[in-house]
Amino acid sequence: MTASPERHLIKKYANRKLYDTRTSRYVTLDGIADLVRDGHDIRVVDRDSGADLTQVILSQIVLTEEKRGPQRLVDAGADALHERGQALLDYVRKTLTVPGDIVSEVERRRGNLEGMVDEAIERTLRRLRIPTRNDIDEINKRLDRLSANLSRSNGAAPTARKTARRK
Repeated sequence: MTASPERHLIKKYANRKLYDTRTSRYVTLDGIADLVRDGHDIRVVDRDSGADLTQVILSQIVLTEEKRGPQRLVDAGADALHERGQALLDYVRKTLTVPGDIVSEVERRRGNLEGMVDEAIERTLRRLRIPTRNDIDEINKRLDRLSANLSRSNGAAPTARKTARRK
C-alpha cells in the first residue's frame, strides 16, 4: 500500500484492454478495484475519443463484486474484505451521485429558460396582433366587472317595473 494516494489515469483501448499510465502496465477490473480500495483516485478514459468512462468501469467492478457473492468473503477473511469493499462502494457512490447544488442550479436555469420562452412568445403574439393570455385574462376581468355592474343596475330596475306592472 502506498503512503499517499495517487491519481491513476487508465486508458481503455478498443480491444477492451485497460492501461494504467502511472505504472505503465495493463490492468484488469480487479486491479482497478484494488487501486480504489487502497484509496487511489482513478480516472478511466477512452483512448480514442477521450470520453470519461470512470462511472461505467466502476459500475462493472461493483457488478462483478456482487456476482462473486459471500463465498469470497469466507475465502479471504470477512472483516478485511468488507472494509475494502466498503471503501470501493464509498468511492463509487461519491463519483456516481450528483451533488444537490448541481440539481438546484439546473432547476434555476430551467425556470429562467421557461421565463425567456414565455416572454418571446408574448412578444411574437404582440407583433402578430394576437391577444396573449394576459390580454384575454384582462378582458375576462373587465367582462366580469361589467356583468356585475349590469346585474346590480338591472336588479334594481326590474323590481321597479314589476311593481309598476302590478299597480
